[in-house]
Amino acid sequence: MEIIKKFRNVFFYILIIGGFSAVIYWIITTGKELEEGRNIIEKTANTSSFQGFLDSFVENLQHPLGILLLQIIIIIIFARLFGWLSNKIGQPSVVGEIIAGIVLGPSLLGLYLPDVSQFLFPVKSLGNLQILSNVGLILFMFIVGLELNIKILKNKAHEAVVISHASIIVPFAAGIALAYFIYSSFAPDDISFMSFSLFLGISMSITAFPVLARIIQERGMQKTKLGAIAITCAAADDITAWCLLAAVIAIVKAGSFVSSIYTIILAAGYVLVMMRFVRPFLKKVAETYKTDTGYKKSAMAIFFLTLLISSFATEVIGIHALFGAFMAGVIMPSNPRFRSMLIDKIDDIALIVLLPLFFVITGLRTEIGLLNDAYLWEVTGIIIAVAVLGKFVGSAVAAKYVGQSWTESLTIGALMNTRGLMELVVLNIGYDLGILNAEIFAMMVIMALVTTFMTGPIINLIERFKSK
Repeated sequence: MEIIKKFRNVFFYILIIGGFSAVIYWIITTGKELEEGRNIIEKTANTSSFQGFLDSFVENLQHPLGILLLQIIIIIIFARLFGWLSNKIGQPSVVGEIIAGIVLGPSLLGLYLPDVSQFLFPVKSLGNLQILSNVGLILFMFIVGLELNIKILKNKAHEAVVISHASIIVPFAAGIALAYFIYSSFAPDDISFMSFSLFLGISMSITAFPVLARIIQERGMQKTKLGAIAITCAAADDITAWCLLAAVIAIVKAGSFVSSIYTIILAAGYVLVMMRFVRPFLKKVAETYKTDTGYKKSAMAIFFLTLLISSFATEVIGIHALFGAFMAGVIMPSNPRFRSMLIDKIDDIALIVLLPLFFVITGLRTEIGLLNDAYLWEVTGIIIAVAVLGKFVGSAVAAKYVGQSWTESLTIGALMNTRGLMELVVLNIGYDLGILNAEIFAMMVIMALVTTFMTGPIINLIERFKSK
């Protein structure tokens, strides 16, 4: 009986496939008669079938989607490889990922293998890559906001605010002083001194909260008093610096402080609405749509719509979409399990797939070859020195003033001097706004690398002296 059933199935399969194939062939053959008078040119055998296949293969490879997918593959491979190498030498993976971007840019790949660089990153393809990288940045800033624990700020607010604000105002003032000396040589012609100096100031005062948090976690410092203070300082630094950046962007876009007042008022209104109305609404949504295994899809849609609407609102206001993404993360329901679940949903796609695209966009903009004489490298060294002294010394002295030991104060200074990815975000905003030219952009990227790279060795050195 089983054999008869199998035979019937095979017979039906042959009949249905064979019959309909014959009908399809007859329709196509008969339909050729409809081509009369249409000037259809049939391909001849002038080229070999293999050559035709090659032509088609190359055409598919150069298609925008094909190029984009190839770019993503190459970028992820290089980012993971350099990130792994970076971890092997005791550095955070972000250092390796930044280096990977520079390697794939004009500084190395473009310099030694220009044809390969042009094939992988043709100018017309960079628009798609940049849009995707911005989506990655929006998701990343959302995660940064989610990882920010407001309760920690309340517990150690006094010490944190003193150290954090000192670690901002000192390098901010140092950056503005530096701008006074380099404005004539490096500022674009159509950029005012106020715009250039304010942006240089904010660039000097950034701390990479995510990188700092991971360094503290990797060293097992998260449960210590020192680790808690450093995390709190970085969190307060993040909020303050991003609010300052929003104000600076508003001033730059408006052209003067007076003209920017409207933008700043709108931004203040936006923050008020997010904190007083949207935050309680999201908390109610989380409580209403909670299930035993997580949250309903309709609730998740509301959370992600909040992210997108917030990013859109700040972009339209004129203070950049990234601030909106960060703010959306901050106001999400404070339940640690909820935040952890939300981070898990977007962490891999944001950090592994999309964020490395940003490093390569930064690398494509970073032309270290432009720094082709001793004077330019001297200026780069001065920028690094000003950045380190401003951030490191400002943080350490303030920490000592509020009662920390010198060992703890110097450790806090070293951690707050970590700039990492956050610095690159700020620098790219400055580049997009036309405030930074290619030379100063390259110098500042090198400064971001050096200040991030030096954090681990300085902490090791402090711990070595402490143990003696």
